[in-house]
Amino acid sequence: MIVDLSLSMKGKRALITGSSRGIGRATARAFAKEGADVAIHYRRDEAAARAAADEVRSYGVNAILCKAELESPAEIDAMFDAVAEQFGALDVFMANAAATAFKPVMEMKDYHFDRTYQVVLKSVLHAAQRAVPLMEGRSGRILTVSSLGSRFTLPNYAGIGSAKAALESLTRYLAAELGPRGITCNCISPGVVETDSVRFYAKEGFETFKSNVISRTPMGRLTQPEDVAGLALFLAGDAAAFITGQVIGVDGGLTLISYGPDGR
Repeated sequence: MIVDLSLSMKGKRALITGSSRGIGRATARAFAKEGADVAIHYRRDEAAARAAADEVRSYGVNAILCKAELESPAEIDAMFDAVAEQFGALDVFMANAAATAFKPVMEMKDYHFDRTYQVVLKSVLHAAQRAVPLMEGRSGRILTVSSLGSRFTLPNYAGIGSAKAALESLTRYLAAELGPRGITCNCISPGVVETDSVRFYAKEGFETFKSNVISRTPMGRLTQPEDVAGLALFLAGDAAAFITGQVIGVDGGLTLISYGPDGR
């Protein structure tokens, strides 16, 4: 069977968390360009969310705004209620949003871990439970977003790194249990993505961090939000109908290379 990739998102409906900026916004734009209606989720920055929705609508599709604090099950429910009311169904749910405190292990407090795991992991489970009924009979797609910190130790990254590792595992369990219902579940693992988030993580050391990462990346640059969006678009489309339970990297080859004897 030959799949027409240009039609694989036409008429579909997607909800992407954290889609007012960065990876989420780039993915919303990519989906819309290929014909999908998109629900833009945001937590605080309504102006950025409205701008993202305007971008989506510029491609001739529908966009709705969903404000929700992902630490709150009630607000997640309200978000899905809005999607159900305005879209009627859902084809793609992408769990992109994250939150954490970048601290050493010995300085992490319970509330740091609680918030990280609530947003990165527990909210995804709750959202999946709400998304699946809207996907019945539609060959739904659930996408999660991990990070290098799930496999490699990064400074001050224990909270979100461990949560992302758990998210990868949860994605596999979702894939196993939802496969018989025609729903695929896959996890995207980006490299170092050039967004506001990585600048916040690296702070004043960003330019040095960027140079070090680029020097170890065969493709010679940082991952861009559009790189991640491209993989999300593929996994959400018809060509990926038999791919499920996978963690797929998009990092320009960064994870292929370790330190050599000369320190490079």
